[in-house]
Amino acid sequence: MINRDFYLNHLIRSMWNGEVKVVTGIRRCGKSVLLFELFYEYLRSQGVQEDEIIRLELDQRRFYKYRNPIVLCEYVESLLQDNTGRKFYLFIDEVQLTAKVTDKENGGIEVTVYDMLNELRAYKNLDVYVTGSNSKGLSSDIATEFRGRATQIHVYPLSFEEFYSYVGGDERRALEKYMLYGGMPRILTIEDERDRKNYLLSLYRELYIKDIVERNDIEREDLLNDVLDFLASQISSLTNPTNIANSLASMKNEKVNPTLIANYIQHTIDSFLIHMARRYDVKGKSYFKYPNKYYYTDIGLRNARLNYRQYDPGHIMENLIFNELIRRGFSVDVGVVYDRTGKNNAQKEIDFVVNDGDKKIYIQSAAGMDTETKAASELKSLLLTKDFFKKIVIRMDIPHHFYDDYGILHCSLIDFLLGRAEL
Repeated sequence: MINRDFYLNHLIRSMWNGEVKVVTGIRRCGKSVLLFELFYEYLRSQGVQEDEIIRLELDQRRFYKYRNPIVLCEYVESLLQDNTGRKFYLFIDEVQLTAKVTDKENGGIEVTVYDMLNELRAYKNLDVYVTGSNSKGLSSDIATEFRGRATQIHVYPLSFEEFYSYVGGDERRALEKYMLYGGMPRILTIEDERDRKNYLLSLYRELYIKDIVERNDIEREDLLNDVLDFLASQISSLTNPTNIANSLASMKNEKVNPTLIANYIQHTIDSFLIHMARRYDVKGKSYFKYPNKYYYTDIGLRNARLNYRQYDPGHIMENLIFNELIRRGFSVDVGVVYDRTGKNNAQKEIDFVVNDGDKKIYIQSAAGMDTETKAASELKSLLLTKDFFKKIVIRMDIPHHFYDDYGILHCSLIDFLLGRAEL
């Protein structure tokens, strides 16, 4: 068992805050283990009795009846009303599986699980926690449906720090394994290399694709698969729905609607499978509509999607850095600055503009800087900002971090991922 203290501590800090705690994340990333095992064991260690923790796992057959939100609410209320002097914790797993129902006793109005959870939240002796795997069915509605009374804890696949805490040994060899297979928790329990690959492929085929198709009534599953292949092959590269549509049209010899492709991309984002990073004009302080960059939530799933044919350390490294930054809670954009030294105002890219309140950091991802030309290219966009915000180059070819003559921090990828270099 991996102690996922980053998320567990967030849950502990949020106890009895009067809000519904919503644990979101891609399926099989460890949400249920976090809530039903790690947090459960914490509560038990604090003296909470077993019957004071109400556990409803809606993907299990014996709990199917509670997919009706009215039945769920009435069941929980019956426990509370019989034990008014005690405090209870409600855990609901995969809450997006609940259905909309008609409340015939109250004028035939339509009732959702949000209505019922808002009602249950009002009980002073109940603290509510739910997990969900799809933002279209859950997290995109948190602000409105819970009327501003929800705390979201988004869980990601294992970070490299969590991964390494389990595997141990040589850090570089562990990183190589992580860059190939990613951080889906069950990977750590599978010894055979072929079995690991088959597990990741089965997640894709039997879980994620089916979820997206069923939830969004996808008619062209072949196009959805093509979009996922394209995004997997283009991680850390700029693209847009029109470019993807044109590429697919050429490949399939048929007209492909860019709007349809944009919708399919959004569905992959809603499923937490893909993240999008927008381009930001550093000096103009405005966003570009297109093109954007796309990153896989788990690099192992990306590699499996391509059947391990494109193992490109530089792009994979950039994907890992992006994932680690958003896991830590930063807002992350792709930066654009302009080189005005020539005849044309050439656009230069900063891999990541990282924001945390009024704090800003510029980060370049560089697998290696073994020549003066390569070093100058990587550093130029950082120097073009001409401001005093912190600037970092994360590299794979150095053993430790140091500052150069420009005041730019050069940090090894392992030190960054293991939290040994302060941002």
